[in-house]
Amino acid sequence: MLRKAPNITRSKSRGKTAEPGPMQVPAVGEGKRGEQGYLGYLLRQAHAAVRLTMERTLADLGVTSPQFAVLTMLNSYPGLSGADVARLTFLTPQTVGVIIRNLERDGAIVMTPHPVHGRIQQWTLTKRGKTLLRACRERVIALEKRLAGGLDAKAEASIRRWLANVATELQED
Repeated sequence: MLRKAPNITRSKSRGKTAEPGPMQVPAVGEGKRGEQGYLGYLLRQAHAAVRLTMERTLADLGVTSPQFAVLTMLNSYPGLSGADVARLTFLTPQTVGVIIRNLERDGAIVMTPHPVHGRIQQWTLTKRGKTLLRACRERVIALEKRLAGGLDAKAEASIRRWLANVATELQED
């Protein structure tokens, strides 16, 4: 049901009053979207920009950012369970389940039962998965070089340390 807009009475002064115009949203890097912004917001803004760029970079390979994260973790830590992958990639178990099914269907990963706990499924990359990950990594490394552009080694190490410390400190909350 639509409500009728309230009847607003304006003062009838003879002088012209400036009507406020539409709010101008600052561009990325300006105002609260720049150095004046909250750190949490700036981290989220940066993450969104990196993720969108990564999605576009990997699109023609048929790989999404979450799939890349799963492939990366399985390459680094072969034999992870789906639950382990979810924790490491900050994805829900349901999302990881879908990703794993798709990667398995495409022949990028293979499941083997856990040697002791047979109900636990362990995932590893196949040869095809390793080849796909290599192609993705080439593009992501180029993106990371772009991210670190203008930083010297000391500044980059400091930022990496700070980001890791943020995650470590806030994990305890």
